[in-house]
Amino acid sequence: MRMRVRLRNVLLLTAVLCFSPLLWLSLFSQNDHDEYEAILEQRFAELRDRLHYAESLSRQRENDLFILRNHFSYLVSTMHTNGTVQLNRTLEDMLLATKTNMSGFVGTIHLPSIFTHLPHLSGHPESMRPAFKMSKNRYGVSIVMGVPTIKREKISYLTETLRSLIDELNAEEKEDCLIVLFIAEPWDLNYVKDLGNKVHSLFRDHIQSGLLEVIAPPAGFYPDLEHLKESFGDTKTRVRWRTKQNLDYSFLMLHARSRGVYYVQLEDDVIAKPGYLSIMKSFAHQQKIDDWMLLEFSALGFIGKMFKSADLPYVVEFFLMFYADKPIDWLLDHLLMVKVCNPEKDLKHCGRMKLAVRRRFKPSLFQHVGVTSSLKGKVQKLKDKDFGKLGLFRAHVNPSATLSTSLHTYKKYQLFKAYVGETFFWATNPSEGDIIDFKFTPPVNVEKFLFRSGNIDHMDDRLYDATVEILPAQQPKGPIDLSDLNLFAGQKQPKENGYYIIGLFNDKGFVESTVPETLGKIDVLRIHFHSKSENWVILSEILIKERKA
Repeated sequence: MRMRVRLRNVLLLTAVLCFSPLLWLSLFSQNDHDEYEAILEQRFAELRDRLHYAESLSRQRENDLFILRNHFSYLVSTMHTNGTVQLNRTLEDMLLATKTNMSGFVGTIHLPSIFTHLPHLSGHPESMRPAFKMSKNRYGVSIVMGVPTIKREKISYLTETLRSLIDELNAEEKEDCLIVLFIAEPWDLNYVKDLGNKVHSLFRDHIQSGLLEVIAPPAGFYPDLEHLKESFGDTKTRVRWRTKQNLDYSFLMLHARSRGVYYVQLEDDVIAKPGYLSIMKSFAHQQKIDDWMLLEFSALGFIGKMFKSADLPYVVEFFLMFYADKPIDWLLDHLLMVKVCNPEKDLKHCGRMKLAVRRRFKPSLFQHVGVTSSLKGKVQKLKDKDFGKLGLFRAHVNPSATLSTSLHTYKKYQLFKAYVGETFFWATNPSEGDIIDFKFTPPVNVEKFLFRSGNIDHMDDRLYDATVEILPAQQPKGPIDLSDLNLFAGQKQPKENGYYIIGLFNDKGFVESTVPETLGKIDVLRIHFHSKSENWVILSEILIKERKA
């Protein structure tokens, strides 16, 4: 009997020893597969949104071409009929071709346009372009941010807002966005020019680089605002203010729609968190399905609201249909309700359906700092409770990689989520020889890297005695000169042969360096711990930048 028990125990132990490595390998492989799949999903989402943006531009160009053909046909026909000018053979051929091309449109229905809602604009193209423009005409960025401003009697927050938006961008982010300052004073061009010159003197470099541009609408864009119907108990002054504000937003959105993939609505009295741009872009790319209409990065009013630029024509058309009836935030909510709510269901069901297309990012990335409203006499001490403290992490768009670490991750603060900019990486005490690996799939030509550890809540959870090492995809044939990196590695050695030490964390838990181009494409970038730490570790910022071809 004892022999049978012992034999059974031996068999069980043998089975455990045999299958445990296979189980661990399976789990690890599955984890790598899940991480790689998530990265691919983000890349796909980015390409999908850029495709929608390109399609939107194509539709806009087709519409412009149709209008141009109409005008050309009318002009040439008038000249021919009135005998204003003797047509040569070439012009007659052009007229015949134009008539042939346009014949298919004769007698067809005409879709609503901006002239349907603002008929006073018909025949006045000058009323549909900025009356003042200070711009380098930057196009094709990821995010366009619109900042409307007006003349305030007591205090202006504009300079603080622009400084915050610009200062919280790194060099790479400044090349991939556009800030449009919209001076909404169409009847005071002198004020527009004065403010434009002031902004130019304060932010000259950013205007010259194309990051910041300043525009103002023409007075002719606005209809009569003195004979509006009062509603909802609002005074005549308030109705005029909210109506003009709806038209301000509409002009600004239409101006910005062709400039970037996403559009973010802001105000002139906000401050931003560090890394806000990459966080917004990363959150947009994380949306696995393409049915969202609005991403919110603030809980207040019309601050931090992101739209796909391809959707802006529909959004603006809805605003223009009811611009004189309700405030902008009400119209936005009604637009979502019309799109997704079933009238046969209750309000709770409608609320759930709206949340599916109106997605909120927390914590908020923008805080309202103004006290004096743009409406004369109105005091507005609104604060976003979700803004909280300064950012606990900073997001970047990094190259595709398979991630692994010998550290024990704490709860939900996973390495992959930090890499894609969703949160920070948090792990228990590192020991000598622990590593964090970023294996690039496929190998990439790395220009620079940056790692920041700790955050404002856990300032001691930093990386101290640690190095950054790289493994080239192909080992260099000759010696590599790393003297320009000013490394003082002392007796520290790489974890494995073939790796090169190219960075040292300083006493603040920070490291940043360029990668010598002579190393070629990089297979693995590694963080190597050289001693045991009494503290846990947090990676609050991970930036790995590819070298442009």
